[in-house]
Formats: sequence, C-alpha cells, structure tokens
Amino acid sequence: MILQAILICNMRLLLVPALFGAALATAAQGAELNIYSARQEALIRPQLDAFTKETGIKVNLVTGDAKELVQRLKAEGANSPADVFFTTDAGNLHAAKQLGLFQKISSPTVEKAVPAHFRDPDGMWIGLGIRARPIFYVPGKVDPQQLRTYEDLADPRWKGQILVRSSNHVYNQSLLASIIAHDGPEKAEAWAKGVAANLARKPQGGDRDQLRAAAAGEGSIAIANTYYYAGMLASSNADDRAVAQKLKVIWPNQDGRGVHVNVSGAGITAAAKNKAEAVKLLEYLVSDEAQRIYAEVGQEYPVKPGVAWSPVLESLGEFKMDELSLAEFGRHNAEAVRIFDRVGWR
Repeated sequence: MILQAILICNMRLLLVPALFGAALATAAQGAELNIYSARQEALIRPQLDAFTKETGIKVNLVTGDAKELVQRLKAEGANSPADVFFTTDAGNLHAAKQLGLFQKISSPTVEKAVPAHFRDPDGMWIGLGIRARPIFYVPGKVDPQQLRTYEDLADPRWKGQILVRSSNHVYNQSLLASIIAHDGPEKAEAWAKGVAANLARKPQGGDRDQLRAAAAGEGSIAIANTYYYAGMLASSNADDRAVAQKLKVIWPNQDGRGVHVNVSGAGITAAAKNKAEAVKLLEYLVSDEAQRIYAEVGQEYPVKPGVAWSPVLESLGEFKMDELSLAEFGRHNAEAVRIFDRVGWR
C-alpha cells in the first residue's frame, strides 16, 4: 500500500508540469495581437509570421497611410482594437506619443537590445530598423571630395544639381530637425535656403524617384534613404538595378557628427487589450533572428548591435552614424517645417 501511494504521488508530480505546459500552449494558441502598420505588409510579414510560429500568438494586421492610421487611433480612443502601432520615422513616432496614443514599454529585454538614442526617453516607442539618409551622386559629374558634408549641399557650385523629395515629407523634416539640434535654427535655415536654391527641379515623388532622376541626368545629386537604394540594387527588376548601379553613395560628416539616421519603429497603443502579447512581440522583434530579417528583407540596418548586415548593405561600406537622440527630431519638427516654408522648399 505504501509503495502504491508513492507511485501515485510520483505520477501526479510528473503530470502537473505536463498539464501546465499544455495549458500554456493552449492559451498561446488562443492569443491574438492586433497591429496597425504604416509599413508595407511585405516588409514586416516575415517577422510577424516567424513570431507566430515561435509563440503561437496570432497576428492580425491592418496596413495604411501613417497619418490616416493616427487619425483612426485618435477616433477609436479607448475602444481601439489595435495593440501595436508600426510606423516609419522617429518624427511620426514622436507625434503619436504627443497625441497620447502610446503607453510605456516595460521590458529589460528591449532596453538591453536597443541603444538609448534609438528609443523614446520616456519608453513610449522603440526603433526596430535603421535607415541612413546619405548623399547619392553620378560618378563623373560630381567630385566626392567636394561633397563631404550635408553642409556642402548648400554650396552654389551645386546649383541646378540636387534632387530631393518635398519638404512636406517627414524624412526631410527630420533631417532638418537634426541640423537644428546640432547647429541651431539660424544655421539650419541658411542651409535649407542654400539647398533650395540648388534644386534641379521642383521637389516631387519619393526617394526612388530622386535616384531615377539622377540616373537619367535630371541632376547629379540625390538625397535618399539607404533602404530604397539597397532595395533597388537587390531588386528583381533590371531597370531598378540599372538605376542604382549608375550611382554611388557619399557618407557625409564622417569627420564630425556622422550620417543622419532614422528608424522604422513601434509602440504599444494606449488602448492595448493584449499588452503582454505586445511586449512579447517587441522583444521578439529585437532578437537576433528578427533583426536579421529586417536586414535581409527590408534592407534596413539592424537596430541591435552585433547583428549582421545584409550582403547588399555590406557592399555599401561601413560608416559613422549620428548618435543624436531621435527624440530630437520630434522636438524640432515644427521649427523645421517653418524653416522649409520660409525658404520656399516645397
């Protein structure tokens, strides 16, 4: 009888962990996460699918324009089904924070993986992938020794040569905001005025359009984000590859502050009903596995130090990044917009 009792007890001890593990698996299989994303689905779906495979948490994705999704979050308020909001540019992330759309991310894992200047100081959002915004040029038409800094773009020698998208876009607003943070508004305005005077045409289109226009001879200098250029180099479209191969990159300000960089990133919404799952997602997205996917699929530099770049990004060479806190972009955004308006950079 005593032996039988001991056997029964041992069987129960073995059974408890098994039942507990099964319960966790069942709970995970029933868990869901709702995401609003201003990023294209093709660029983030591989990471999300890998997350679901690892955790069993189903991800529901709604994609759209960044401003429209922000307005949707505002309108839905506490009733929003969204748990996480993905968007591009620290300026957009800061704007969402200012509107009260995020809540604090509490995760030592995230804090350890993501350098402080790529995170909101108050913990409301994090960067997930880095994109630099360097200078591209047509070899033979530009001497790169004469174009070593962003400030050099304002030199009258480049009159009629610069191609860049509209100042209405947050990418350029954040670039100017970084110059305000480093040099002050007066020098930043003088720079913007000089660049506006050197434009090859009225700003139009996206970053790829600036690269195409430079390759076609409409100008000799283009300002664009690296992931567009790298994406064209790696494209299955022969025309895109041909455009990219006609251009070379200049990493500006290497003797000073470094190249202006920005991020795609995310935050947990203030209305999140699945906060624990949202934290798990962000922790996964800063893992080595997910960061490699950011590099290989989206051609973004990993935000987590030590993760390998894609072969295409490697081919562009190493460079010094500006370590200015990305929160500065949001703080100086309004001033940047006013400066752009005053100098006529439309």
